Amino acid sequence: MIYDQLAPAPPDAILGLTEAFKKDPNPAKVNLGVGVYQDDQGVTPIMPSVKAAEERVLASEKSKTYQSISGAPEYKAHVQALLFGPDHAAVQAGRVRTAHTPGGTGGLRVGAEFLKQVAAPGTKVWVSTPTWANHPGIFSAAGFEVVPYPYYHAESKGLDFAGMVETLDAIPAGDIVLLHVCCHNPTGVDLSRDQWREVATIAGRRGWFPFLDFAYQGLGDDLENDRAGLLAMVDAVPELFVASSFSKNFGLYRDRTGALSLLGKDTASADAAFSHVEKNIRVIYSNPPAHGGLIVTAILNDPDLRAQWDTDVREIRDRIRSVRSQFVKKLKERGVQRDFSFIEKQKGMFSFSGLTDEQVQRLREEKSIYIVKGGRINVAGITSAKMDYLCDAIAEVL
Repeated sequence: MIYDQLAPAPPDAILGLTEAFKKDPNPAKVNLGVGVYQDDQGVTPIMPSVKAAEERVLASEKSKTYQSISGAPEYKAHVQALLFGPDHAAVQAGRVRTAHTPGGTGGLRVGAEFLKQVAAPGTKVWVSTPTWANHPGIFSAAGFEVVPYPYYHAESKGLDFAGMVETLDAIPAGDIVLLHVCCHNPTGVDLSRDQWREVATIAGRRGWFPFLDFAYQGLGDDLENDRAGLLAMVDAVPELFVASSFSKNFGLYRDRTGALSLLGKDTASADAAFSHVEKNIRVIYSNPPAHGGLIVTAILNDPDLRAQWDTDVREIRDRIRSVRSQFVKKLKERGVQRDFSFIEKQKGMFSFSGLTDEQVQRLREEKSIYIVKGGRINVAGITSAKMDYLCDAIAEVL
């Protein structure tokens, strides 16, 4: 027998927390673990632009036949325009290729499989300390050794940039460095434009391979400014990968809509690399799911829907900023001596709160407030109705 003696696998650190939350009978319970946006009613809404586009797609769709291995050309062109900006020189020069993948996670895994096949023996993947909990598993499953580089400075609640660049400047050529383009998950601490330029310069000089995770475009500063790190890298290196996602900025969580884009030094090298990417896709999932991509294409093809989508993204970004401000204000009102002002400086959905694992455990056991071990909170999960209860509880455990 193959699996009759297997012990159960440990639950996912984040999704397992959500399952525990669902079973909790406390009506005051709060889930700040799962990484999905929620409005002030605690609902993950369908954006108005998405709802309108989906109705059009359903009304006009005439077939459910397969897509091509890498997805529809129109969808891929829109992905490139969002990531790099309209008419970027690298795109115009034919140096960029894009595959429609099942979410950003699918893009990461497809990229990891390809890189493992072409990388030299002993090549390592470097990830920030901390990083998204799924990153190490994705690259380990592809056969890579995953090692950390400094990123978060616990005492200042900011970026350990000195430690980061010291390590990046010692990474050997050919190794792979995973970088969050914006809205760093889990800390919410991002690099400035000048810091991105310095990191990009190091990448160009040292010759390591940048693999960029771009899951939150539009949730930091805005759609244009959030791509600054990617553009700095494109200017500095001949090759890179970027995995992008429409789960957050289109709200297409369950439709698994993302992409893997590669930059090559020229058209020929981009074509050659992409042919191997497509070969990997063929044996992993054959071709991508169409529905989410059709919605994205419908929105970005139509000026009115595009304008509505821009408004939808801005409203999400503004709500997150407002929640951060109110959270800090209300903790201060309760006489909490610890300075939480750093939360207002962070970007995106997540924040490293500074709560200890012991405090996180107390909040779960005594108050039914669910926070990921390490103190990461999903700021977008805080509603007006739960704000006072949450701040009272945090003040108590502190």
